[in-house]
Amino acid sequence: MKFLDLCKVYIRSGGGGGGAVSFRREKFIEFGGPDGGDGGNGGSVYAEAVEGLNTLIDFRYQQHFFAKNGQHGMGSQRTGRNGDDIVLRVPVGTEILDEDEETVIADLTEVGQRVELAHGGNGGWGNLRFKSSTNRAPARANPGQEGVERTIWLRLKLIADAGLLGLPNAGKSTFLAATSNARPKIADYPFTTLVPNLGVVGVDGKEFVMADIPGLIEGASEGRGLGDQFLGHVERCAVLLHLVDGTSETVANDYRTIIGELEAYGGELAEKRRITCLNKTDALDPETLAERLAELQEAAGGQIYAISGAAGTGLQEVLRALMSEIEARKAEAEEDVAGPWRP
Repeated sequence: MKFLDLCKVYIRSGGGGGGAVSFRREKFIEFGGPDGGDGGNGGSVYAEAVEGLNTLIDFRYQQHFFAKNGQHGMGSQRTGRNGDDIVLRVPVGTEILDEDEETVIADLTEVGQRVELAHGGNGGWGNLRFKSSTNRAPARANPGQEGVERTIWLRLKLIADAGLLGLPNAGKSTFLAATSNARPKIADYPFTTLVPNLGVVGVDGKEFVMADIPGLIEGASEGRGLGDQFLGHVERCAVLLHLVDGTSETVANDYRTIIGELEAYGGELAEKRRITCLNKTDALDPETLAERLAELQEAAGGQIYAISGAAGTGLQEVLRALMSEIEARKAEAEEDVAGPWRP
């Protein structure tokens, strides 16, 4: 299945049916009177987050979604049938944006969450509605209300607890494969990872979801390489795991390159809690390892974990640190929802 995380969709709700102008004409009934029914309401357009989807590829082959119009009213006080609604089934984590690609209409982060995107038009009144003591035979009816037509954007941001960052060939896919059930493509050339990958990671009897995105290079925020088009998939993460290639001779510059791209991307991404690791330490001798650890620690200004995804060394310690950060963020979120305790 191909991966697609951004698409444009055209939607239109159904128009309401017009009211009917009709009069009873029955034998032996002297005063028939008006009996025109109302028009039916037009169908609405909804979006709903469902299980089992992790891409927007279905919307590449169908971009137009038009709800049905309401049926016109009829005589004998018959109301027209309502138009059928349309539901856009999207993956959990889908943001719905207005045509300007900036205004967020809805953010569907839970299964079953539903939002109305275009309301169907109301059906018009039949002439029976206009009968009064002074107007016994009204010959007017309302037309149905027109539907709403609009263009929207669907943008998928994967739901993950932790996100992997680093330059191309920093060992992110190897780390994900070594710690989870995911099997991403691994090769010895840059940009092996072309689409985000998700893996369920287990540590000390607990589990969390980790996202691996394509590697960043300097100038990614300006569109170089794969650009920053996939950084949105780690915006929802509680913690970021920054992997630095230990075999590089410029580990400090490599670290600063990624931090610079996070800051250029904007938002809260650069402020997220980060755990930094020096990867591929199995390929370094003890003296070189000590030098590069010290260099990276000076650049990062915090604790550095020495690991090797290929050899499997140091992974458990990093996973425990990630789990600790994720649990702390969840506790903070629950506290924010509950509010301060009052006796």
